[in-house]
Amino acid sequence: MATVAACRVALTELADRLAGADDHVKQHVLDRTLSCRVPDLDVVFSGRLHDGDLVDITTEPRPKAQIRLTIRSDDLLDLVGGRLNFAHAWATGRLHLDASIRDLLRLRAMVR
Repeated sequence: MATVAACRVALTELADRLAGADDHVKQHVLDRTLSCRVPDLDVVFSGRLHDGDLVDITTEPRPKAQIRLTIRSDDLLDLVGGRLNFAHAWATGRLHLDASIRDLLRLRAMVR
């Protein structure tokens, strides 16, 4: 099991990767609130997708997010580290996603 600090670093790395994403991908991303629940650590990270960037990452309580992910800590590190494919994680139940289909497709394109 990974630590809360390691998960925070992974989400920061994801935010950095999104900031460097192709403008073509970023232009299709609307402003959305996002949460990532890590049940094995009993923590919820919250942030906001804004202009294709993941910003304002915190563990402070926030209202229900528009895009809600649930993933174990080790799987989060593997997903961000490129060792776990987003579509495979979702299809096999390692990643649970509560979002609209449009948001799912946009998020998948961004995380590649």
